[in-house]
Amino acid sequence: MKQPSPPASLPKYLAEGLPKQDTETLHEIQNYVEVLIEYRNQSVDTDELPETAKPVDEPDSAGSGTVVKEKVTCGDDSCKCASGNPADMHGPYLYRYYREKGTMKSEYVGKPESE
Repeated sequence: MKQPSPPASLPKYLAEGLPKQDTETLHEIQNYVEVLIEYRNQSVDTDELPETAKPVDEPDSAGSGTVVKEKVTCGDDSCKCASGNPADMHGPYLYRYYREKGTMKSEYVGKPESE
């Protein structure tokens, strides 16, 4: 059997380095990759969320995140929200926190229906 060709998207250093590894090391790499994929696909834990974010029972349409209700600042230093006082902040708004390439990210979902 001929050695398989690597996917075109595989970085050159991996395409050249992986075939040089022994079978035991390849199994360890395979296990690591599976754990890494599982980690990246998991929902964000509530203890990782900003203090002002409150998880809600909204379904996450993307299926791989945590939907929260959050008050935010707009970034304008002259706005009353710049005080950081929750009563002065904008919102609440819904955001989805999720992982992308191992990094926690968020995206605006919309206004809560009950507000």
